[in-house]
This record gives sequence, C-alpha cells and structure tokens, in this order.
Amino acid sequence: MKRSGYALSGKIYILSVIMLSVSVLGLLTGCGEGKSVSLLERNEVFSLGYGSFEDELNLQNLSGVGEIATSLVMKDGFFYIANGESKKIMEMNSYGDLITFYYNEDANPAPPYGKAGAKETSTRKAVPYPFNEISCIAVDSRKYLYAVDKLPLERQEQDAAKKHVLSQIVLRFDGDGNFLDYIGQQGPGGTPFPFIKAVYATEANELVVVSLTNDGYTVYWFSTDGYLLYKVPVDDGGVPDPYADDGAGHWLHVEEIIPDCRERSLFLKVDYYSSYVDEAVHLESGIQYEKSFLYRLNVESGAYGEQPLDIPPYSEQVSEGFSNSHYDIPFDFVGVTDSGWSFFMVSTDDGFSVMMIQLDGQRILRRKLPVYRRDTLYYTFNLSNDGILSALLVQSDRAVVNWWRTDSLIQSVIKN
Repeated sequence: MKRSGYALSGKIYILSVIMLSVSVLGLLTGCGEGKSVSLLERNEVFSLGYGSFEDELNLQNLSGVGEIATSLVMKDGFFYIANGESKKIMEMNSYGDLITFYYNEDANPAPPYGKAGAKETSTRKAVPYPFNEISCIAVDSRKYLYAVDKLPLERQEQDAAKKHVLSQIVLRFDGDGNFLDYIGQQGPGGTPFPFIKAVYATEANELVVVSLTNDGYTVYWFSTDGYLLYKVPVDDGGVPDPYADDGAGHWLHVEEIIPDCRERSLFLKVDYYSSYVDEAVHLESGIQYEKSFLYRLNVESGAYGEQPLDIPPYSEQVSEGFSNSHYDIPFDFVGVTDSGWSFFMVSTDDGFSVMMIQLDGQRILRRKLPVYRRDTLYYTFNLSNDGILSALLVQSDRAVVNWWRTDSLIQSVIKN
C-alpha cells in the first residue's frame, strides 16, 4: 500500500528511497532464478526537467551527505512528487501537467498563477506553506494530502525515558489544497513522532504512520478525522518464530511493516537467519539467510493470523571457475493490493525482479522490470492500492515517471 497505496522507496519500499550503488546481485553472474522470466511492459507516462521552476525537479543535494528526500505516489491516475530538496510537492496528471503546487516561498519562486492579481481562471493552483524537511507523503480517496515534515530544532522534543528525539509531524491538506492541521502521536496538534519511515492512507481514508527507532517499530493508526485509534509497538522479540525450539542459532528481523488498505491489520515481512558454519574449519563464520514469512497482525486484537505466507527467495546461480554456487536472497516487501495480491521486489543487475503472490498462496507471478542502471542515478517506487506499480527514475538529463500495469496482468490471470 504506500503513501495512498504502497511504496518502495527503495523499499519500498520505501516504499522508500534507494541510492544507486553496485548491487550485490550486480556482482553475481549466472541465470537469475534458474529459469526464464517474462518482461513486464514499461510505459513512460511523462518526464520532468531539472531546475527551480514549479514543474521541475531540483536535486542539487545529490552530491551532499544523507538520503535523497524525493518520493512518488500515484492515486487515481494523478501523480504526487514530494521534492524534499526544494521543499515542494507537485500534483500532476498523467500527461505531466501540473495541477497543484505546494511550496516553501523562501526556497521557490512564486509561480505567476499564485501571485496577487493572477487570473482566477488558471487551471493550476499554488499553495504556499513553510515546509522545513519534507520526506514521505500519502494521499487518500478524498485527495487529502499527508506530508511528513521535520520540525525546526527549537520545536523538537525529547523522550527522556526511551532517549528518542521527537522531531517529525504529519501535515494535512484537504482536497482543495487548504492546510488543515498537523498530526502528532495523539492526533491533531499532538506530540511529534520519532523517525517516520512511511505513511499510508487506507481505503477508509484512515492515516497510518510507521515510526522506527532502535527499539523497533511503532505503528500509529488514526481515524478519518485524524485522532489516534491504535498504537501498536512491534519488535523482533514479539514476532512468531518457527525456529524457537530447534536449539540452533537463529535470528529474525522485521524487515517491513505495511498496513492492509481494506482492514485494520498490518502485514509484517519477517526474515529469518541462521549461523553459518565454515565446513573447512568447523567454526561459525557468519550468518546466512534462511526464510521469509509474511504475517498478518490484527491491530484491534493484537493477534497474529494462524498461517503466514511463505515467501520464496530470489535464487541466483553463480559460476566461479569450474564451480557453481547457489545463493538465496530475500525479496523486499512492497505491499498488498485491494485484490489481495502481495508484491515483492529485488534489485538485479539488469533491473528489478518482481514477484506477486496471492495471500492464500495459490498463485505466484514473476516478472522482470528492465531498468538501465547505467542511466539511472536514483529511483523510487510506488504500488497503488489497485495494483499499479509506478516509479520515478532520475537520469542524468531528465527524470522519468513510468508505470507498469500489473493490475491488468493480475486481472488477465484471474480470468484465465
């Protein structure tokens, strides 16, 4: 689900943000997953230039230190791009036309249609707001926009008991672009959050905030009016462990949490690892990946579902001289659509591998997304609730918005 659906910001995620680097898989050679996988057709929706105008991206901080704070959400055919580097958010239609421009006046020139005396008949809307450090966003079916922003240093708070810095809030704008309020831990005007990894909007227009600290995750579930309904702490120690009684050295890690867009439940993707023993010297020399499961956690009862979804790994056959080695790599969790398909992705040397699994485990679809890594400096993905996978690909001369109609693929599989 991501933002108003699910997202991989660089899960993903995200779903968030991934800097281009040499992928582990890119160093491997061989036949990924040992079989031919069909390509998923990519459709270029529109492109953006670079610059300081309202319909351009400004990524001047690419050479700086820290994460890139630019993300994408697609909702009902409209694209929302949060460009944190220039403190602005752009709402655009599928032709790349700017619809609404949310911007910090100190960091962006005022557009002509946003100035005093501008024609009222303009099809564009300008919404000035003093953004500080925007990160992730979400959009609901009312076109309410939720934007995570960081408070100035003097307004940040400290959680003395847990030693957390409480520095982020969620700004809320209505469907006409009017600023309503900000959401804190308790609701409108509440205590700031610790680090927010992602925000989501459900089909019922309820806001879900996923925070991450050294203690684990905390999920805040809010009503349509912005008031806190549930606060759900999640850490590795409270997650089901099928290896708990085997006596061997095993570890688990909650890799991602994404809410169900239809029900008040959370999907937890959990990776399991074991000690790796070097047979040559019979000593533990590290850890190795074992399995991944997708659990459903009911936020109202706090109970886990009886049967988790077994997530197959991405398998890579590697040739080194005259020997072959086999590697299993966990997929990243992207989200679950309103039709009940879970999405997983992994970066490969020739793009991305996507795996789609029905929640009952009956059907699995695998596809490859060809993305030319040499031309891509940065990317962020988004999975909408209805199952459309979108991406913002930053290249040297322009930024491209693509989508893959995975919703049509799933529908054709169901009909057949």
